[in-house]
Parts: sequence; structure tokens; C-alpha cells
Amino acid sequence: QVQLVESGGGLVQVGGALRLSCAASGSIFRINAMNWYRQAPGKQRELVAGITSGGSTNYVDSVKGRFTISRDNAKNMVYLQMTSLKPEDTAVYYCNLYVRTTAWATSRDYWGQGTQVTVSS
Repeated sequence: QVQLVESGGGLVQVGGALRLSCAASGSIFRINAMNWYRQAPGKQRELVAGITSGGSTNYVDSVKGRFTISRDNAKNMVYLQMTSLKPEDTAVYYCNLYVRTTAWATSRDYWGQGTQVTVSS
């Protein structure tokens, strides 16, 4: 079993910054893709940023140039540095990791519990 714990959310003013962290623990052989999603009230969950095992990244257009995703493979962690925050960034942010629990297992995805980010104007 794999557990994901997110931290770093909170209340911030427009233009401020936050750094989200997601720590994975449990039965982990290898982590492939690592993603951050968000869900605002009344909206569908959307992919915000992703990073492959090789370090390639992708972002939704609305956060390009403001958010940076990174990973620390030794610590089984993924981060989302958010700057120049806007009210429309307000949402619950979830980490989503594709994990192989053993050398012969296929990759499956796991989700964190979510962390609230609120940007006040």
C-alpha cells in the first residue's frame, strides 16, 4: 500500500507564493509520473502540472510561467512552487503519483487527500 501526504496549502494574498509538497510512503519500488491536480468549487478536477520520471514537465496554460513542478526521487516527493497567485488559483490541490510497488508490478495511480489553497484579493 502507498500513502500520499500533501502539505503547504493555506491562505495567501494575490501575488503571493506557496509551495506544496507531497510525500509518498509505503511499498514503493519506483515512482513514474507525478502530477498535481486541482479542483475548484463547482468545477471539474483539472491537471495543473506533471513531471515524468525523466524530469520532463508539462503545465496547463493558465499556470505556465508561474508554477514549477519538481521532484526528489530519493525522498519520494513532488513539489509545486506557485508564484504570482491569482484568485482563480483557489482550489483544493491533489497530488497524483503513478507507482510500481514491486519490480514485477504494473504502475497504478494513487491520490493524496488534498490541500486547500485560497488566494484572497
